[in-house]
Amino acid sequence: MPTPPDPSAVAATLRRAGCVFAEEEARLLVEAAGTPGELAGMVDRRAAGEPLEHILGWTEFHGLRILLDPRVFVPRRRSEFLVDRAVALAVPGAVVVDLCCGSGALGAAVATAVAGVDLHATDLDPAAVRCAGGNVAALGGRVYEGDLYDPLPEVLRGRVHLLLANVPYVPTADLALLPAEARDHEDRIALDGGADGLDVLRRVAATAGRWLAPGGHLLVESSERQAAGIAECFARSGLIPQVVHSDDAFATVVVGTAPR
Repeated sequence: MPTPPDPSAVAATLRRAGCVFAEEEARLLVEAAGTPGELAGMVDRRAAGEPLEHILGWTEFHGLRILLDPRVFVPRRRSEFLVDRAVALAVPGAVVVDLCCGSGALGAAVATAVAGVDLHATDLDPAAVRCAGGNVAALGGRVYEGDLYDPLPEVLRGRVHLLLANVPYVPTADLALLPAEARDHEDRIALDGGADGLDVLRRVAATAGRWLAPGGHLLVESSERQAAGIAECFARSGLIPQVVHSDDAFATVVVGTAPR
């Protein structure tokens, strides 16, 4: 019989490469590999800095296994706080739109937690659209390729209860400071928010009122230092802003509510 892979040896290799959670990553790689040669290739890729989630082809998010393709943005655990806020505001049968959806993780998590959600998602990146399709199809969701609201069906105007928008918000000058896993293995379009990080957020807020139902909510993730500027942007766009923060998740979410 062939000798089974030794997770401790894999963990030692990953630890030497600087992986903080080497033992857990080694276990996942050993479980995912079909052959010793495949395992060796996966370990080499991880040691070279490729995100574990891209190697495995999935990540865990809000209790779900979210499928991932190479270069598609990996949903961060802190974004689970945005999902929790959205679920708290949701009603059964809500129309939910996930803008800049990436893998579709946010919309999928909300649709799993709230009964009867009518889920729609958009992204500019064809690879993200393909990836998101695999994650939301089982939930009856639909994914559209295009810029922000452009590809959405016109019938949704004025009917959206929850508008989720985890858009790029890293200032261009700060991209070089990101961890190599993000900087080198996720497309820049998913990270770069322009000079102050708010270019895409401004565009989302400017048009949100045309799509939100009365009393509907726009939820965006931000850094703590950007939150006040986003709240001001929401107010100028006719939305009632609220900033919420989670110390446990190291997460900040700005909620904009359409007047009733």
